[in-house]
Amino acid sequence: MGLLRLLVLAVLASEPRAAGGAETVGNSSEGLLEFSVGKFRYFTLKRPSPEEAILRHISSNVTFLIFQIHSQYQNTTISFSETLLPNASETGTDKGLVFILRPEQSMCTWHLATLDAKPVQNVAIPLSYSERDPIPGGCNLEFDLDIDPNIYLEYNFFETTIKFAPANLGYARGADPPPCDIQTGRGSRWRLQYDVYQYFLPENDLTEEALLRHLRRMAEVPQVKASAVKVVTLTANDKTSVSFSSLRGQGVIYNVIVRDPFLNTSAAYVPAHTYTCSFVTTEGNCSSLGRVSSKVFFTLFALLGLFICFFGHRFWKTELFFMGFIFVGFFFYILITRLTPLTYDVLLALTAVAGSVGGVFLAAVWWRFGVLAPCLLCVGLVLGFLVSSVTFFTPLGNLKLFRDDAIFWVTFSCIAVVIPVVFIGCLRILNILTCGLVGSYSMVLAIHSYLYTSLSYITLNVLKRALHVDFRGAFLNVPFQTNDFIILAVWGMLAVSGITFQIRRERGQPFFPPHPYKLWKRERERRVTNILDPSHHIPPLRERLRGRLARIKELFRKEQPAGERTPLLL
Repeated sequence: MGLLRLLVLAVLASEPRAAGGAETVGNSSEGLLEFSVGKFRYFTLKRPSPEEAILRHISSNVTFLIFQIHSQYQNTTISFSETLLPNASETGTDKGLVFILRPEQSMCTWHLATLDAKPVQNVAIPLSYSERDPIPGGCNLEFDLDIDPNIYLEYNFFETTIKFAPANLGYARGADPPPCDIQTGRGSRWRLQYDVYQYFLPENDLTEEALLRHLRRMAEVPQVKASAVKVVTLTANDKTSVSFSSLRGQGVIYNVIVRDPFLNTSAAYVPAHTYTCSFVTTEGNCSSLGRVSSKVFFTLFALLGLFICFFGHRFWKTELFFMGFIFVGFFFYILITRLTPLTYDVLLALTAVAGSVGGVFLAAVWWRFGVLAPCLLCVGLVLGFLVSSVTFFTPLGNLKLFRDDAIFWVTFSCIAVVIPVVFIGCLRILNILTCGLVGSYSMVLAIHSYLYTSLSYITLNVLKRALHVDFRGAFLNVPFQTNDFIILAVWGMLAVSGITFQIRRERGQPFFPPHPYKLWKRERERRVTNILDPSHHIPPLRERLRGRLARIKELFRKEQPAGERTPLLL
């Protein structure tokens, strides 16, 4: 008897299970998957062979179950029966069903399948709730399911929007569900509150293993509260829809916890995830986030920016070209994007041309007129734009006050204008600070065209706000992880180094170079009147061009053969 007990213990110890008993892997039998309440299970679905999920030994104090299944980008179908019905099945990457238990019921089943040609790696878990817990999606009137615990996610380049159905109060087995919209007092579902949570996956990690591993932290209420960031709390009177800034190539998981403040209970919806890109289509594919045109544009922009960071004040006209390029290019891109349906590559090329024209124009204004005021106003506004963008990149940008476009743009413009006003008494310092900060930030934008970094959204969020009207209601949260700390340190190091280098180098030098046109005019008059100056004897430009053109023609003239060509005269 003792030997038999030892054998049983050895068999039990050899069964695969995760740490803490929270995970199981593999199939119990062909076509049948055994689940346990609160335990994740990894398995693979194939198109010709659907699976049946079964949960046994359900406790009598459990009144409803939420069974949820997740995959990275391949769709899976979960259904109450083998026959797929619109109000009893769901298809997608993050889907779940609510199972209302009957009296004395201790077992329930679901059917799982996929239509994808490739095998789909999934993770699933059944979660149990009591009669005191609110039922996620229990008052659904918008989607197909009678009780819909799912979060529906839509995204574009600008924003990502999640939608979910309102919840209902819990009730005992066999009882009738409380009415949804008959009364609005404390005894109805209108007392419920919804906490929206956001969780960021590791940056630049698009692997399936990482997603399925982190999804485990967003399924149950305690893990969601411990791991994710609560973005907003909605009441039953609010619209069950929340928008976020789209972070292309960055994995994000969203979930909603519905709370009953009267009974102090809660329940979690089915979490949903997105990378704001596609793993299937060629256009906007997650594996090739940076376009070739973006890489070329921002790489050249960063090289010029780094030169300006360290030598901008000394090479004044080059700096003016850089600042004029930014100033004109930014507004031109907004204007042409809102007015024309051109593709991104064409828009970027036209922006480069317009920015170059703006940069040449600003440098030409300085060369001809030599007036510092308009030039330094443009330089100061560029620095003010960056400072204002950093201000709204902080949690200040998520304040409800700034969802009004008038308040936002007036505040943004005031901050941008204050910067040149503050430095009106020390214009050289203003110019050197702009060179160091703006020039070094161009490196951040160049890195983003190759590798995701949240710091690029300092200015991208402002551009999105200017291009898309609905972006005003989006939350601007971004992850700040190891890569961002490294890039922030590099940006700060470059900015401090460039500013320090230029201040030390310009010590004892004139604040700004003299008027270029006056210097050129004075030099030309000197050469005309001073006959002893060797440059006085240089031919005019027109004669020099004619001489060079004649020499070029000589290169293509056929060489005459040597020797006598005429007969001798007697």
